[in-house]
Amino acid sequence: MDRKTASRLFQKLSRRFPEAKSELQYETRFQLLVAVILSAQATDISVNAATRTLFPKYPTPDAMLKAGEKGLLQHIRRIGLAPTKAKNIIKTCKILLENHDGEVPEDREALESLPGVGRKTANVVLNEGFDHPTIAVDTHVFRLSNRTGLAPSKNTVETERKLLEIVPDKWKPNAHRYLIMQGRYVCKAKNYNCSECVIVKECEFPDKRFLPKESGKLK
Repeated sequence: MDRKTASRLFQKLSRRFPEAKSELQYETRFQLLVAVILSAQATDISVNAATRTLFPKYPTPDAMLKAGEKGLLQHIRRIGLAPTKAKNIIKTCKILLENHDGEVPEDREALESLPGVGRKTANVVLNEGFDHPTIAVDTHVFRLSNRTGLAPSKNTVETERKLLEIVPDKWKPNAHRYLIMQGRYVCKAKNYNCSECVIVKECEFPDKRFLPKESGKLK
């Protein structure tokens, strides 16, 4: 796919999802960081259900550190990998307080040094929290990048590199949000329906499927 086609693709997605944004609920950069750590291998719905009681009680690194792993687990136990995530979050709180005055660092290397924070998490925090034009590659972004021909690659790091090359600067701040919404609600891993897709002309996927609404069967 060339840059002109990529630009047209994102223009159409921006019209389809004009208010595309993270579905995680948070009020501060610290809460964003915690929510993204919790979201690994978990749905945004389950994370929001947990943080709805967690954040009002422990809104800051200091408060959460004092709660400890047991206090944290009381709120997140239904989230996948909860014990490991609780341990990582408490360690992260301690590092934030000791090394960053309790603030979330605006630096990729510093973010990735925090327990439970990988490249994708760092990209989300930099993008959502600091307005950096980073592109976070999750399962939806990776799938759509390959399926559409936008940035075909074998791993997420390569996908990110290719996306940063082909996505016009205008669309970079919201690129991963548009792709996530498209992947979550339209171009699903299974049972996708190309008749509902606004970028079907730009998409290079060879196995397009069109499901007539009236019959629900494949053409």
